Amino acid sequence: MAKTTDRAQRGGHSGVSIEDVALAAGVSTATVSRAVRGLPRVSPATREKILGIAEDLGYVASSSASGLATGRTKTIGVLAPFVSRWFFSKAIEGADRELHARQYNLSLFNLGGHGSHRERLFSKTMVYKQIDALLVLCMALTHEEIEHLQKIDIPLVVVGGHVEECPYIGIDDYAAAATAVRHLIGLGHKEIALLHGDDETDLNFDVPRVRIKAFQDVMAEAGLNVREEWDEWGDFTVPSGQNAFRRLWDRPGPKPTAIFCASDEMAMGIIFEATRAGVRIPGELSVIGIDDHDFSEAMGLTTVRQRPDEQAELGTKMLLDELDGVDGAVRSTVAPHQLIVRSTTAPPRGAETRMAAAPGATAQEPVPPQHA
Repeated sequence: MAKTTDRAQRGGHSGVSIEDVALAAGVSTATVSRAVRGLPRVSPATREKILGIAEDLGYVASSSASGLATGRTKTIGVLAPFVSRWFFSKAIEGADRELHARQYNLSLFNLGGHGSHRERLFSKTMVYKQIDALLVLCMALTHEEIEHLQKIDIPLVVVGGHVEECPYIGIDDYAAAATAVRHLIGLGHKEIALLHGDDETDLNFDVPRVRIKAFQDVMAEAGLNVREEWDEWGDFTVPSGQNAFRRLWDRPGPKPTAIFCASDEMAMGIIFEATRAGVRIPGELSVIGIDDHDFSEAMGLTTVRQRPDEQAELGTKMLLDELDGVDGAVRSTVAPHQLIVRSTTAPPRGAETRMAAAPGATAQEPVPPQHA
């Protein structure tokens, strides 16, 4: 018996690969993939020819799909760098809601915060064996990974921000961060610190960088200094916000009157630690975040709201529509964001306010137009 190579494992058994079927049929590997998985946009004659050659060669597209008349697994993969953090858990909830309504299953691929399992997932389990489409949460894909997916025509969409070479759904992170900073400046704050995301994984996502750039630009537009010693980092968690506050307040010198936090969880950490240190919020320190976490309303946190569950639900709908043959179903889309003013922001002591900031008030940001 022929030795089963890694190449063969990607498609079938007995040493027969998807490339072998494509070569024998005179078509692309993507066409073979669509034909054997029962996907649209393959002519009946071409599908019949490919299936006949695949059967003659002993090629099996997927161990889980081979028993289905359609060739589909009825399963959508969700790739997440974390599952315990708020954004990802809410996004998974939204994806599952749409999948349940359409009688599909969800297969979760959790990287555990690091990319160590990526090669294994993309080369064997995830792409070639178990799923019909892929929803990627808040992480970039390498050019090689995208080529893998395109080769066998796996529909995919990224949720949570902009990614080169991929359709994506997410808020305009630059505009959302700018909205938060302008709110603080509008209240009269000039001494504003930044707590930005700086995830030490290899996920290569541009959301932290974009939010930093927005902060710097808006401060410059207002003629305000960005103090290097007030530039703090965290990993989007509550403990990282607590640590950032301690570093900021333990450092000699003047203190900021406001902090823009790139996520609500980091903002919560700031609030917890400030309260422990006897710093009054918002009397001595205003705090704003991004997300509108489930706990933000209870804490009175001023924030810029986004809905990761709705983003993922829309992305999942796009993927399922694509599988059902809807042309152009998967497309990049800008999701809305909204400024929610609560009780953690107020004018600095002694400053004249330029806007009303009553607790519980809301202000609607213009929603960017959807684009293809």
